[in-house]
Amino acid sequence: MATTFIKINKADNVAVALEELQKGTVIALDGDKIELKDTIPYGHKFLLTDLQEGENVIKYGYPIGHLKASREKGSLVNDLHIATNLSGLLDYTYTPVFSASDLANGSDCHVDYPTDGLPTTFRGYRRKSGEVGIRNELWVIPTVGCVNGCVNQIVEELKRELGFQNGQKKGVERIVGFNHNYGCSQLSEDHENTRKILRDMVLHPNAGAVLVVGLGCENNQPAKFRELLGDYDEDRIRFMVTQEVDGDEVSEGVKICKELYSLANSDEREEIPLSELRIGLKCGGSDGLSGITGNPLLGVLSDYVVSLGGTSVLTEVPEMFGAETILMNRCADQGLFDQTVRLINDFKSYFLSHGEPVGENPSPGNKAGGISTLEDKALGCTQKCGKSAVRGVLSYGDRLSAKGLNLLSAPGNDLVASTALASCGCHIVLFTTGRGTPFGTFVPTMKISTNSSLAQRKPRWIDFNAGVLAEGASMEETFKSFTRKVVAIANGEQTWNEQKDYQEISIFKNGVTL
Repeated sequence: MATTFIKINKADNVAVALEELQKGTVIALDGDKIELKDTIPYGHKFLLTDLQEGENVIKYGYPIGHLKASREKGSLVNDLHIATNLSGLLDYTYTPVFSASDLANGSDCHVDYPTDGLPTTFRGYRRKSGEVGIRNELWVIPTVGCVNGCVNQIVEELKRELGFQNGQKKGVERIVGFNHNYGCSQLSEDHENTRKILRDMVLHPNAGAVLVVGLGCENNQPAKFRELLGDYDEDRIRFMVTQEVDGDEVSEGVKICKELYSLANSDEREEIPLSELRIGLKCGGSDGLSGITGNPLLGVLSDYVVSLGGTSVLTEVPEMFGAETILMNRCADQGLFDQTVRLINDFKSYFLSHGEPVGENPSPGNKAGGISTLEDKALGCTQKCGKSAVRGVLSYGDRLSAKGLNLLSAPGNDLVASTALASCGCHIVLFTTGRGTPFGTFVPTMKISTNSSLAQRKPRWIDFNAGVLAEGASMEETFKSFTRKVVAIANGEQTWNEQKDYQEISIFKNGVTL
């Protein structure tokens, strides 16, 4: 039976409305009767006890900030009433939650529900490098934004000549060009970030073939960029420098792409263990139900994939602030703990270097949905990675090397963070949202609604509705349905962003533009 509110942790002094609760409603909780002093919108919080000015509001068992002024039991508390406790850089102490024996026998990663009958394999593409992809696509990638127009024309002309429609079921499934604004007039870290993200894309196993299109005079010199790729499949990855082409560069690009297409079009799916699946964990347009429905659901799936030997990646570092110690103490060793401390404090330093407070979050949409402070957001956000030990920590642009749960340095911005998840090697981005968004990055970007209203209003955005968890559905059955859906997408079923051809990239920038 569905309930109208939830107290998430026994230590909490707030509850969350699962539907709009009217002022004057009397609710019973823990033997107490509480009369609501305000109307409580769904996803928003109300006090379970009187709190004085300066006292902490507790949600998920942790402080999410303090009251700006005293409020009575039964009162609404939101961003107007709660102030963040976050400030600058902190010193941290490693207090591991997993013992050496936990880590050795795998008891750090398990699912609290029966998993009998759930998929343990998917059908993917085994590449020459040994890596596995879940898509077989032909990509055209510019080294510099100056040739974006050429890339677009090459893709459109190629599709026209082949009579090709994106979304084909066999052989090459999609032909996509990826525009970006960078590759020139950048210095130091920005320049390297661009090079690394583009390298990661070119080497990504979801592409069966890639044409890299350069200009010739850009900072991201095609010859030097080629060296960055290391040992790569020269049959499937080709280069064209437009300034060196005599005549029409579009015709030349189409010619090369036809050769690539003929190679990739013979690729076929084969059975692959889920231990080789790599999932990216992301949330955007979060609401007060994100930490109750969608994000915990991702956490159970993450633990399931990790328990089978697979990989999950959590990013959005600024949205870890306030919950970072939970992740730090789940690190498998001191070295990973130290890397996570740097991950957090480097991003805080980035904020402070620009004169910005580290708690400048959540967004207007988050607040409207019931999230009051960054701590509130972070404690919900980090549930996406379940309960497993942290086995790897990645800098921005790094490629995955450790299996299990990884933390990745990237901001919270949806496009930048999703691009970073795909670039590190994730096959798919699992994206929970309470407000909704249509976009997708260069790998399938599966949208999971945290409330049923969104799923009903935007059925061509949302791939799975986790909102049923707030309506009485069990986590066990929802997790099973969700797992089967994720595996179906890995097997080739298209996400809505793919069906709509919503595929974009966005590269993190921090420095000078020349």
